Amino acid sequence: MNCPCCSGKSYEECCKPYHTGEKNAPTAEALMRSRFSAFAIPNGKYLMETTSPSKRQFHNTKDLQEWGEINEWTKLEIVDKPSMNKVEFKAYYTDEDGQQQIHHELSQFKMIQNRWFYVSGEFMD
Repeated sequence: MNCPCCSGKSYEECCKPYHTGEKNAPTAEALMRSRFSAFAIPNGKYLMETTSPSKRQFHNTKDLQEWGEINEWTKLEIVDKPSMNKVEFKAYYTDEDGQQQIHHELSQFKMIQNRWFYVSGEFMD
C-alpha cells in the first residue's frame, strides 16, 4: 500500500513504524506526514499521543478518530518549511457530504525529550 502521506514510499517503510511506536518521527515534517496518514487510516490514538502534552486537554482520541473516519483523505502537499519546527501544508479530503475540501495550515511542532510533538496550527487562506 502506498503511504497516505504522498511520500512515494510504501506505508510499511514510511509512516507505519511511527504509528506502531517502533520509531519516532525524526523531523517536524515527518511527524506532520505521519499525522496526515493517521487521519487517513485512521489512528486517533497516534494523533493524541503526538499532540504536545500541554495541548492534549483541547483534544480527545474519539473526536480525532471520528474526524479521520468521516472524511476521505486524498492528498498531502507540503507547501513550505519556514523553520525546523514549522510546516505549512495542504491536506486534501472529501467530507462526509461528498464535498472536496482543502485544509491549509501552518503547523508548529516542538521537540520534547528527543521526540517531536504537534503544538498548534494556524489556518491559512
